[in-house]
Amino acid sequence: MCRTILSALALLSLVFDTRAQTPDVKGQVVPFLAKHCTACHGPTKKKADLTLHQYQDEASILKDRKRWTLVLQMIQGGEMPPEGKPRPTPAEIETLVKTVESAFAKHDAAAGPDPGRVTMRRLNRNEYNNTIRDLLGVDFLAAEDFPSDDVGFGFDNIGDVLSISPLHMERYLAAAENIMAKAILSGTPPVPPDRLGRAIYLQPGSNMPQKQKGNFRPLTKGSLHYSFQSFMGGEFKVVIRGYPIQAGDEPVKIAILLNKNELVKLDLVEKDAKSKNYEATVHLKPGDMRPEVQLLNEFADPKDPTKVRTMMVESIRLVGPMDTRPESHRKLLAADETLDQAAKIRVILKRFADRAYRRPATQAEVDRLLQFVDLAQKRGDKWEAGVALAMQAVLASPKFLFRVELDHRPNEKGPHAIDDFQLASRLSYFLWNSMPDDELFELAGKKQLHKNIDAQVARMLQDPKSKSFVDGFFIQWLQLQPLKTQLPDAAVFPSFNDKLRLDMLKETNLFFANLVKEDRSILEILDCNYSFVNERLAKHYGIVDTNGNTGPKPKPVKGKPAPDYKQGAPIRGETFVKATFQDQRGGIFTQASVLTVTSNPTRTSPVKRGRWVLDQILGTPPPPPPPNVPELDEKKMATGSLRQRMEAHRANVACASCHARMDPIGFAFENYDGIGKFRTTDGEFPIDASGSLPVGQSFQGPKELKQILMGKKELFARTLAEKMLTYATGRGIDFYDRPAVDRIIASLQKQDFKFSTLVTEIAQSDPFRMRRGKDKKD
Repeated sequence: MCRTILSALALLSLVFDTRAQTPDVKGQVVPFLAKHCTACHGPTKKKADLTLHQYQDEASILKDRKRWTLVLQMIQGGEMPPEGKPRPTPAEIETLVKTVESAFAKHDAAAGPDPGRVTMRRLNRNEYNNTIRDLLGVDFLAAEDFPSDDVGFGFDNIGDVLSISPLHMERYLAAAENIMAKAILSGTPPVPPDRLGRAIYLQPGSNMPQKQKGNFRPLTKGSLHYSFQSFMGGEFKVVIRGYPIQAGDEPVKIAILLNKNELVKLDLVEKDAKSKNYEATVHLKPGDMRPEVQLLNEFADPKDPTKVRTMMVESIRLVGPMDTRPESHRKLLAADETLDQAAKIRVILKRFADRAYRRPATQAEVDRLLQFVDLAQKRGDKWEAGVALAMQAVLASPKFLFRVELDHRPNEKGPHAIDDFQLASRLSYFLWNSMPDDELFELAGKKQLHKNIDAQVARMLQDPKSKSFVDGFFIQWLQLQPLKTQLPDAAVFPSFNDKLRLDMLKETNLFFANLVKEDRSILEILDCNYSFVNERLAKHYGIVDTNGNTGPKPKPVKGKPAPDYKQGAPIRGETFVKATFQDQRGGIFTQASVLTVTSNPTRTSPVKRGRWVLDQILGTPPPPPPPNVPELDEKKMATGSLRQRMEAHRANVACASCHARMDPIGFAFENYDGIGKFRTTDGEFPIDASGSLPVGQSFQGPKELKQILMGKKELFARTLAEKMLTYATGRGIDFYDRPAVDRIIASLQKQDFKFSTLVTEIAQSDPFRMRRGKDKKD
């Protein structure tokens, strides 16, 4: 309710502001363009394939709103007009921006709120695998041989590009059949596995060796055990086979243990020297298992050394799990045993369809599924096989393969909220890349999810499944997927190998996972003094301890562990630890993953690095190069430093304007080679990491550049918010999403740019939880 009131007040404010300042396009915008822009972007010259002379009124500007948003960003950022051209005064820029912004505001106020269109989305490969995992309780990774997903706006979950082909349908049908064949066992269950440890292989649990005696191991003190491993969990039996030999007044007392936990105590009276089975039952998880027998009352007759209380152990056996049906079988077919078979089957299929369709299945839908069970039983199959066939049909249904969001209020004229089950799916696929869990389903069923978005976002971000969000959003946003296959030249970068490649990606993953878990500021993406490294990556970075110090490692003393550094612990082994950096590293810019993926196979690329910052971080990408512009000829320009060669390349007038934006930013990172290792020279040439932005700000190296970029934190926050909103909604951001983005940025500023604020505000935004009414067409 509070958010609705605030939105209404913001809209009223927008209306009154617009009335107070009527946009004067002809008096303010047209003269500005004629004075500063149309000489290069007019009817004669069309640099960057951009013309501005045709914008003579409000309607023409509103028609090309996306282009004008970029034009304003370029002018406000001082990137246009280019260096060497007369620059507008701050007052002229302010007047232009206010005039165009007021035209936008006037249009938005008249048009009313617009949450945008709803896009029906096919599950991409990652979402399919995760959904199958959570629906059936087993990792099948069935989507590994599906066709690759197309990418739109930088992400692989965009509805407009997630098409479906005949090959997709073939793979979906095959996957559904294979999945259900593994998930439900319709035949006779296998015999429980029987792992036998004979006496000769039993290990004593004390320092006293137990000598072999025929087929038996006499246990007179301590215990005997044997180790097994099981990849399945369930009910197991620990079976001790042997017989007791009494001495003294007490029976032989033993305990049967599993992983040092006592299961049962037994008093055994000697009757004959024949082996018997003594057993205990226990429920276990998959993993290492150590069954053990322990003698509890050792005794030796002081008068007769031959009389020793003994348990003659022939073997230790571990049998199980007793129920060899897959866990998914038991889970999927669970039902009230008091029900008759027909009622049980309906309950099972209704529950499965509800979860698979991510909304309550209708009676008609369940009735159709029951027909598959009837079909299977008519051909002589068991009812379990019929249920598996019906579930197979569910997995091949568009209702499972697509996230369909039908309008539950189709006659509503204005924007209105999506239903709670649709919201549950949006939240779960946004933050988990998977289907909703029981808590989301429960809240949706009670129609309470819209009221509990904040609490659910907080819960979901702390859930281990949010790792999929880190992999799905951050890695794609930063365009780091190519690193998985990138091949730097081995002759130039001999230290690069597959292990280092994986370390680079893991560092970035851990960095963002920590950002999410600890709810840190998104500004730490731009600049901070820490990251996560193991010994191999630390060596690559030239640091030796967790405080980022460089220098020789302390020498270990024989028989003692290596001493710690005075300021930080040494970084050793494969385990990643948090390391604090001094001056060279910090933030995403200087992580090896980014530096490698923005380089060429044989050298760094200031152009790629500069463009990456402009596009992914600031959201102000340069236009594509004009046609017929030649690539940088490495052979002809093999002399001089890379900076000198790039300056020669920029002598081409067609290249100069865009490269003036990209190259200085890229050169700030020249101290890092093509795989992110720090250096001070490039061959025989010293590194010059200085530069100047078109707006006139100068810097020396990444540290000073990062400070400049920190001054553009609102621009960075807007870029990140728009990228994340695109990922969350599965569609590109349009002009009508601007009010929602503005509210997100305002909340971020009030909450010190906390990461949770960004995610929560996106989940609460109109584009995420609302849909258009009849008055607007999707």
